[in-house]
Amino acid sequence: MNNKIKMILADDEVLFRKGISFLLQKEKNIEIIYEVSNGNELLSFLKESTIHPDIIIMDLKMPLLNGVEATRIIQNDFPKIKVIALTSYDSKSFIANMISIGAASYLVKNTTPAEMIFTINEVFHKGFHYNENVLQVIQEGIMPASTKFKSSFEEDYLTNREKEVMQLICKQMSTQEIADKLFLSPRTVEGHRNNLLLKTESKNVAGLVVYAIQNKIIILDNLSI
Repeated sequence: MNNKIKMILADDEVLFRKGISFLLQKEKNIEIIYEVSNGNELLSFLKESTIHPDIIIMDLKMPLLNGVEATRIIQNDFPKIKVIALTSYDSKSFIANMISIGAASYLVKNTTPAEMIFTINEVFHKGFHYNENVLQVIQEGIMPASTKFKSSFEEDYLTNREKEVMQLICKQMSTQEIADKLFLSPRTVEGHRNNLLLKTESKNVAGLVVYAIQNKIIILDNLSI
């Protein structure tokens, strides 16, 4: 039970939400701990409960408090919780806005069950999962002006090893996978990752990836996603 991915589903379309719940409950490593129909219910639960989720599946359009604002608050108040946007909106502006405020992944509602389950596991184990569409939006720099990442960065500030680790993080490899590829211990990889977060002033791994791509420290064409 302790190894299960604890999740909350936030969507005001009850039939859709129940369908997702039914689908995910079949997975042995996933536990749905709560369901809500708006952002206010979600924040009330997080503030009052002693049990927090690892991941929240977040619809963007909800009454009272929408998913965008709820995500923004959660990233500030509960930064360890990962948010996966699941929405009907697939425009670049919506994707850019959600990524800029810290969403760990972005899925549209016509995604397959297999892709959703894969994404949940990737986010849980690696901290984020960005598909090709999301990576393209990040590369194009279509971010809200108020949340744009810093555009100047001295690449020499990073060591060669840190650049190697950053490249593999952007390829969405796990700590163990990076350790195996570079013949390092997982603890050493974690140390490099922490240094990268500090040097780039990124809040989490997802933010680090955005930073690396937007500042052209990592070239998207070289990533085998």
